[in-house]
Amino acid sequence: MSNKQASESSERKIVMADPTALGVFGLAMVTLVAGSQKIGWTTGVSSVIPWALLLGSAAQLWASNIDFKRNNYFGATVLGAYGLFWAAVAMHWLFAAGIVDIPDAAKIDNRHLAFACLGYTVFSFFIMIASFETNKVFAAILVLINVLLASLSLSLFGIAEGTFKMVAAVSELAISVLGFYAAGALFLNSFFGRVVMPMGAPFGFIKKAR
Repeated sequence: MSNKQASESSERKIVMADPTALGVFGLAMVTLVAGSQKIGWTTGVSSVIPWALLLGSAAQLWASNIDFKRNNYFGATVLGAYGLFWAAVAMHWLFAAGIVDIPDAAKIDNRHLAFACLGYTVFSFFIMIASFETNKVFAAILVLINVLLASLSLSLFGIAEGTFKMVAAVSELAISVLGFYAAGALFLNSFFGRVVMPMGAPFGFIKKAR
């Protein structure tokens, strides 16, 4: 192979498929499992941990990594941020349940998770603004994520705990329903190369620079 051919070969970009359907499916699955616990259909968080680590975290982080390589700024940032969130939440549950032995385990303070949810609420607000210019399904999911995180934060701080826990549960299950729709739409639309399941046009509130 000549130097020119070698150079051209090294410059070729590997074409990578859109991983967003898998990442959104991970979100839909973990919110379904976690939401079932919050609303009282299931009990305990120990059995939620595998779903948080594998679907909530690993699937979204993997999809985020691929999106960074594909220069999909929105998908990479969103999936990466929430993938890290679920990894941290799973670790918090591991420590709180005593599954992982750590020093001063008796002093675990749930308000740390409350502050984390508060911080994610702030960041998710900015993501929500951007989501309005993607499609209506993603926009609805991000609105519900903001409701979920704010409600979790308030309930963990002990403010109207029962009420906000129920709001969090309902919003989390609604995220799951929309997430399954979005994952299915992304998969089928990509597979068939046309719109089989509509996601809704962007709202057009803020025009992106060309």
